[in-house]
Order: sequence, then C-alpha cells, then structure tokens
Amino acid sequence: MQTYMAFILGIMLSAAVIMILEVPYMLRKRLRKELWVFSILLLLGVGISSAKSLQWTTPTPLNWITAVYKPFTDFLTHIGLIK
Repeated sequence: MQTYMAFILGIMLSAAVIMILEVPYMLRKRLRKELWVFSILLLLGVGISSAKSLQWTTPTPLNWITAVYKPFTDFLTHIGLIK
C-alpha cells in the first residue's frame, strides 16, 4: 500500500512542477482558453496515471472502437459479406 502511495505522490509532485512552470506564463500572456485545456488535460493525465499506478483496469481506445463497430461487423457476417 505504501508503494502505491509513493507512486501517486510522485505523480502529484510531477503535476505540481509542471503547473508551477506553465501556469504563470499562461496567466501573464492571458492565455485563458489554453489554460483551461491545459488544466483539463493535466487533470485527465493525473487521473489515468493514478489509476494505472493503483493497477486498476482502464479502458483503451480499442475497446471503444470495438464496441462501435461490433454490430456492423456482425451484420456483415450475417449477410455473408465477410467470414
């Protein structure tokens, strides 16, 4: 359990360093939209990295692609266009 906490602490410290380096520049240049996108992507990255460090199963983009195209593939197989 302590190793998981160490990994998450490392992820949080890395995110804090990235924020310390990037946010003041964006505020000085008045890059508000870019700051929002940066914040959302950093939060998403920290969340996914924390989940992976806790060894949770995370869905991949391939799972979403398979879910979308599976009915179409089944239909093509049913009518005999693919085997």
